[in-house]
Amino acid sequence: MPAETDSRQREIESQNASACPVVRAIEQVGTPWRMNVVYALEGGERRFNELKRATGARSKTLSDALDELVENDVVVRRMEEDAPVAVYYALSAKGDELVDALAELDQWAQDWGEAVPDGPNPRLRDD
Repeated sequence: MPAETDSRQREIESQNASACPVVRAIEQVGTPWRMNVVYALEGGERRFNELKRATGARSKTLSDALDELVENDVVVRRMEEDAPVAVYYALSAKGDELVDALAELDQWAQDWGEAVPDGPNPRLRDD
């Protein structure tokens, strides 16, 4: 990297240092699918197919979202090896705290004019 570019990158990082923790947090959970999974797990532990039905995600999309959330310690994965093998997902302590933070963000959005759709929870499907 040329010295000028490297210097500019350090300048940008320095100017944005206070936002960095928030940016890193958003990178961990910042996709709509990951957020849908977090909301789906708010009610407790679920199996993969239950999450699939609740979020409306395709298998690959859900699998990718779960892998990222597990890797970032937001979700814990538990496997029962009895026949048939069952895999369960639940929020970790970090995930529980995230739900609390998201509730505050939700309130902020409502306070500043974000309309909340009528009817069942628009984030989750219960079919």
